[in-house]
Amino acid sequence: MRFLAACLGLGVTLGAAGCNTYADDLSRSQRAFEESEHERALAILRALEPDVARLSLTERTHYAYLRGMTDFRIGYKAESRHWLAIAAASEKTTPGSLPADWSKRMTEALRELNDAVYSGGIASLSNTPTAATKPGEGDEGDEDVPPPPKPKGGDE
Repeated sequence: MRFLAACLGLGVTLGAAGCNTYADDLSRSQRAFEESEHERALAILRALEPDVARLSLTERTHYAYLRGMTDFRIGYKAESRHWLAIAAASEKTTPGSLPADWSKRMTEALRELNDAVYSGGIASLSNTPTAATKPGEGDEGDEDVPPPPKPKGGDE
């Protein structure tokens, strides 16, 4: 009987530790974000994503903010807009779930992303360059730039 009680006690302890792990991952991602280690923060956040439902409402709002701002800093604009919109909606339904400075930064970033969409369409959030901005194209105004060297060999 003691063995069963010990196992059950251990199970409860491990279960509680498991719940703390998600919050710990969120804290680790926040530290990485604050230390400008955005790739590491994004890796932690992506690994945490399947378990976001296990976080509290406030923690989910923090997750959405950190994910959105991390994507924003890396340049994943469409993803950033998605996560920041979720954070903004959550903050609206549960005021105070984000610190004031986070809320201000979120609003500014979301405004910038929305303005880009309103003026240039959803394609303006693309992670890939448009046809006009690919290397070698759209350089008509650069007369001083010499053409690339001809390949050596007889394959001309």
